[in-house]
Order: sequence, then structure tokens, then C-alpha cells
Amino acid sequence: TEMGAIVKGYALDAPTVPSLFEIVRLSDLMESHIGDIRDFEKLRNSIAEFKPEIVFHMAAQPLVRLSYEQPIETYSTNVMGTVHLLEAVKQVGNIKAVVNITSDKCYDNREWVWGYRENEPMGGYDPYSNSKGCAELVASAFRNSFFNPANYEQHGVGLASVRAGNVIGGGDWAKDRLIPDILRSFENNQQVIIRNPYSIRPWQHVLEPLSGYIVVAQRLYTEGAKFSEGWNFGPRDEDAKTVEFIV
Repeated sequence: TEMGAIVKGYALDAPTVPSLFEIVRLSDLMESHIGDIRDFEKLRNSIAEFKPEIVFHMAAQPLVRLSYEQPIETYSTNVMGTVHLLEAVKQVGNIKAVVNITSDKCYDNREWVWGYRENEPMGGYDPYSNSKGCAELVASAFRNSFFNPANYEQHGVGLASVRAGNVIGGGDWAKDRLIPDILRSFENNQQVIIRNPYSIRPWQHVLEPLSGYIVVAQRLYTEGAKFSEGWNFGPRDEDAKTVEFIV
């Protein structure tokens, strides 16, 4: 890559047409392995073959409304997928940094006006949000049991979770996303339906949390014991806006 890294991806086939993966011809720029994170043997073998030093765990069923329709797939992907990834890291060895990407929806929603700090209880009202809270607990258990910062000199693995939400930007064609849904409605000359216009969201452009995730990976690589914990990524309080404002 332009940053000097040798990159391999492990994922399902692109879920939308069009897809950013195909449009930018990403398969020409990196090694790409099509596979399901729920297939532990295939995942472990793929990691063992590549021998990475840094792992970004982004694989997920990411849609709230779909989680009501497919709760089993949501939990098996988001929870057991995380178990599979971390167990593969443990078995393969020689990995220095793991960045576990979850969501700001992982917290127990207390319906208050304040933001949530990294040490707030995990929870989640719907299957998607709850699965992300569960994924955080999985990461915490693996960190305490196998990648404990107190024993960093023995295992050498830094494991952090990063939490962001309401990310917008080019390349997103998923269903039930605000801006893609609006543009699809315009394209098809259909009425735009806004479900919760007065809800306030911490909007941020996709490159902002991604750049932060890379910084976390860098810090884990060099100072794993110090940065092995949860990290929130969001805008300033005054930049949180209503859905109506974005529309």
C-alpha cells in the first residue's frame, strides 16, 4: 500500500452492487481471501498462511433492522466471529496488535443526554447493538485471560476495541443507511422516508475513525500494554446533529 504495508483481507463477497471493493479494484492492490469468519478452520489457516503482525477485525453483520430479521446470523457473526478471530490470533502467534472494531451502540442505553465513556457498562437494546456489547465482553475476556497487559512481556499481543457510530462517506451502498437511501430515492424518483428525523447522531466521515484505528494499531504495535483497552471515536459534542439536519 502507499503506507508501506503488505495487506491481506478475509471477508465474504461484497454484499452490494455496486460495491467499493469492485469499483476501486481493491483485489488488484492486495491479497483477498473470500471466506466466512464463522468458519474457524478456514480463518485460522488464512491467518497462519499470511503471518500478519497487525489484525483489524471489522467483519460483522452491521445493520440494526436486519438483526431483527436474522438474530441468529447476527449473533453468530458478531459474537462467535469475534471468538474465532481472537482464538485464531492466540493459536497462530507472532501477532503484535489486534484492533477489534465494534460500535458506539455497544453500551447499555440509559436514555440520558450525556455521551458514554469507555468504562460504561455494555448492553444494547436490539440484537445488533447487544451483539456488539457481547463482542466487547468477548474481547475483554480474551484480554484478561490470554493477552493480559500485566503479562505483556510473555505474550507480546496488544488488544484494543474501538467504538464509533453513524459513519458516513463515499462507498456505502448498504440498505437502511441514511444517505444511500436518500440517493436511491432520488435516483428512482421516489419519496424519501425518514424514520427518526429528530434523533441526534454523532456523525463523522469514515476517514476520521479509520485514521484513528490506524493510530491505535500503531500504538499497540509499539506500546501494547499501555493501549490495550476500549477507545471511543466520535465528533465534538457541538458537531452531533439531528437526522433532519443531515437531510
